Amino acid sequence: MSKGPTTRVKVEILDGDKVSRREDAVVTEEPLELRLEWPGRAAEPLVVTMRTPGSDFELAAGFCLNEGFSASPRTVAYCTDIRLSREQQFNTVTISLDAPPDREPVSRYGVTSAACGVCGQQSLEELAERDYAPVDDVQVEADVVRRLPELLREAQPTFGRTGGLHAAGLFTGTGERVLVREDVGRHNAVDKVVGWTVLNQHDRTGQVLAVSGRAGYEIVQKAVAAGIGMVVAVGAPSSLAVDLAKRFDVTLAGFARGERCVVYSRPDRITH
Repeated sequence: MSKGPTTRVKVEILDGDKVSRREDAVVTEEPLELRLEWPGRAAEPLVVTMRTPGSDFELAAGFCLNEGFSASPRTVAYCTDIRLSREQQFNTVTISLDAPPDREPVSRYGVTSAACGVCGQQSLEELAERDYAPVDDVQVEADVVRRLPELLREAQPTFGRTGGLHAAGLFTGTGERVLVREDVGRHNAVDKVVGWTVLNQHDRTGQVLAVSGRAGYEIVQKAVAAGIGMVVAVGAPSSLAVDLAKRFDVTLAGFARGERCVVYSRPDRITH
């Protein structure tokens, strides 16, 4: 079976002239292969992503929705391929659809790192060809927006032990936490959050996505795919993330901390 979210390692600490040795906890990073199948086509590899083990089915379901393959997979399960070792089976997830996907997958996405997501689109123009529904027109008070990073941090136990993990959280427009997921990759954390809503048939209307770290293109793209109308980040957005948010009518706020935040698009949705 795959490891838990942390792994114990032996470390040597150099503190001035002092040297000490102990065990420390680091974030686990392991590959997860996603396979896609539907009637008439056997399961085939789709992508390998480097992730922190945990909530693997949510990650798979979220990736499937966010990449435009299906908003409601029939089943999501660990692979039972007898050619795989037991550890490999728990690092391989098969997504079964009732019909061919809404968007034909490329032959193989390849391997994605934990540093950035694979969106499958090469430009805003190509992304615009996807038939997205309009994002939700959520209205949120400014005080709630500024508090979201703190509320997100309160639900990051693994980050508290390792200091090396991203998080994504879904909150109501009044700041109530729906759920938070952690992962070594910020895009994986978002997929886990969105995947949870898919598997639990949770309505995303009126919800806000909060993310630790910066807001890159792939974060906003996933919000658009999920119909989430507001993204709040602890750090800065990228230029392409801002362009994407403006094009698809997403409210994007960054540098949310303390009494301050910077709003890059649709500031009218943040009330004072």
